[in-house]
Amino acid sequence: MSLDLDKFVEINQLYRFYYPLLTEKQQNIIAYYYHDNYSISEIAELENVSRNAVHDQLKRTVSKLYNFEIHLGLLRKFKARQDIIQKLKERCTEAENRLLLEALEKVE
Repeated sequence: MSLDLDKFVEINQLYRFYYPLLTEKQQNIIAYYYHDNYSISEIAELENVSRNAVHDQLKRTVSKLYNFEIHLGLLRKFKARQDIIQKLKERCTEAENRLLLEALEKVE
């Protein structure tokens, strides 16, 4: 599985939000591949399964993470909050800050 850096970062972010919804095996395989930078062969050896099984599990689990995001939107909401907070930091007047805080509350 070859990924560009943006996709790699996005999958790591999705994992941070949704890992409790994954099985232990799915958590392990994603963590090995995306956090620990293990190869598919190394994971297959650790898990005592075939390389193909690891590859398939990675694809299914990544798909699951994106599906969770489609339905729950935790990463999208997090990014929206971060954008609003950043704008708050850049603003100086109280009125502008109140409007941005109200927008932040609506994201929830």
